Amino acid sequence: MKVVITGAGGFVGCALAQRLMADDTLQLVLVDTQLSQFEGLSDEKLSAGVRLVKGQLQDPAVRHEALKDGADVLFHLAAVPGGAAEANPELSKQVNLDATLALFEEAAEVGNKPRVVFTSTIAVLGAPLPEVVTDDCRIQPAMIYGTHKAMVELALADMSRRSVVDSVAVRLPGIVARPLAPSGLKSAFMSNLFHALKAGDGFISPVSSKATLWLMSVNQCVTNLMHAAQLDSGLMPASRVVTLPALRCTMGELSQAAAAQLKVSPGLVSYEPDADLEEHFGSHPALQTPAAERAGFAHDGSVAQLVCEAVAGLA
Repeated sequence: MKVVITGAGGFVGCALAQRLMADDTLQLVLVDTQLSQFEGLSDEKLSAGVRLVKGQLQDPAVRHEALKDGADVLFHLAAVPGGAAEANPELSKQVNLDATLALFEEAAEVGNKPRVVFTSTIAVLGAPLPEVVTDDCRIQPAMIYGTHKAMVELALADMSRRSVVDSVAVRLPGIVARPLAPSGLKSAFMSNLFHALKAGDGFISPVSSKATLWLMSVNQCVTNLMHAAQLDSGLMPASRVVTLPALRCTMGELSQAAAAQLKVSPGLVSYEPDADLEEHFGSHPALQTPAAERAGFAHDGSVAQLVCEAVAGLA
């Protein structure tokens, strides 16, 4: 089976690629602007079916190189993230919309109706959110990032309707714990908490202890993406998109659980809320995701398990 992963050098993409490389029956193409994590792969692994394609998706030559052998499954994770997209709407349009749609159209031209797994975002839901978010909630993005993701959701649903691709779009919640590096994500504080506590440092939360979050570990996220690649598309709604199940907890609960797991004092965490940040990233209401659950997607099970997975991933 031929599998292409865009954004393979990113946090989730790298974890997905590493999981898939355990399957020697797959031919993997890993695409990103930097792929340093994979440049040390053995010649045996590379000759066995892992191919690296470095470059920007805006470049037609990069897309051609990625798809030149075809694709049975295309995981599209590459994107300009939320804060960076808001700061540079034109770049977001070039990558998150124009290059993304071109990639899907070029994958469809291969002619084998590839399974396209697209990582969308809860940002398509906008803010403020209703008291309970359900599958029937109207999308009304409040930022460029969410707007472009929502546009791609609609385009993919139409391409599936026309039977040129077989798409599964999943809206991701906050994924933890991301590496401690500039990411362009306004939600990075959810991961930075873990790094600070692991180092025994104080952490100033930009949202209050009562701020509510939707979270998932990267390990569970990868499990859900792999499930999306093989599930019966008949289990998906007509929109071909689901909001993934996520654990809902407060920032205080997350801090307490992380401190307990890392065996440090919860007093290392203090709070200086930013009202705008809390409105968009710390005011998540109750979440009901029956469509995703019927299709076989799941969350981590408990905050304790999510924290355990996140801490394990820090290594």
